[in-house]
Amino acid sequence: MTHLGMPAVPAQTRRPVGVEFSAQGHHFHAPDDLDVQAAAEAATAPLSVIVQVTKRCNFDCNMCSETLQMPDPTLQQLDTMRQNLAGTARVFLSGGEPMMRKDFSDIVDMWHQDAILAVPTNATHGMEHAKRIAGKVAYANVGFEGPRAAFQRIRSHDYDLTMTGIRALQEHGIPISMSAVVTRSYLPSMPYVVQIADVLDAGKVKFIMPLRKGNALKLPEHEFISNDEAEQAFSRLVAERTTHRWSPALRLTTWTPENEGHMICVEPNGVARAWPVYEAPDLWLEIGNVLHEPVSDIWKRYPYKRNHLQKYLSRTISSVPQGV
Repeated sequence: MTHLGMPAVPAQTRRPVGVEFSAQGHHFHAPDDLDVQAAAEAATAPLSVIVQVTKRCNFDCNMCSETLQMPDPTLQQLDTMRQNLAGTARVFLSGGEPMMRKDFSDIVDMWHQDAILAVPTNATHGMEHAKRIAGKVAYANVGFEGPRAAFQRIRSHDYDLTMTGIRALQEHGIPISMSAVVTRSYLPSMPYVVQIADVLDAGKVKFIMPLRKGNALKLPEHEFISNDEAEQAFSRLVAERTTHRWSPALRLTTWTPENEGHMICVEPNGVARAWPVYEAPDLWLEIGNVLHEPVSDIWKRYPYKRNHLQKYLSRTISSVPQGV
């Protein structure tokens, strides 16, 4: 268990008292009686921020929301972002596919002293970076719609290459979690993903509803299921997990008013955006730029503080803890 006070942060930066990060479960948690609204107003930095170190990707997933390209940030720009994000508890070094950067290990070296690091990845470049990032990354979150046929239909890439990358990460002691986007045609595959995650000793499996953005705009309308349908599928999955004694934690995020704007995503140009904001263009709401100002200033004007804390404390999503 890692208390959020462990990374060195400026004295003026405040995080919610009592909030901790479970390295084993890959999540934040807090006492049940935490006053989330008061905690959000008292904090001066977010719990979690996504930093896109690149927009490039070697996959072409049919539900991907990140299809617009822009130049990669330089190491100097990333270092400025790092300094301006001081006080953020966890940073996702994300993409695109972040490990496509040849200098990805250098980026991890730059950031790992200042925040809990996680890496959303398709794992296909895991062999290139696993050794150097070992011990510096809390976990890698692998986008994974397996079994094989579903994976290759959705991700348009090599299932075996991803599995090879997962094994390389694990061989160097980097914990794994998995995530999958839930469309109607994907529903029958959900139990198989949890079974695969159980075999791989993944800490959790996250299921996320698609958003109408990027490649997902080309999905047929019938592929978008309702929140009720998603919750029913998740309930069936939880029952199967109990029957088969699968161990990964399970999460389901649906797009409700309580989850609006809960993510803070920093694009390669430093622009910080709340996401998803349902009525905003491209679901983005610009809230600042971490190349030019500290995250504490951005947090002051961020309109979704409560939603941010509630989601990352698993209070506005369906959640089942790790264990059999």
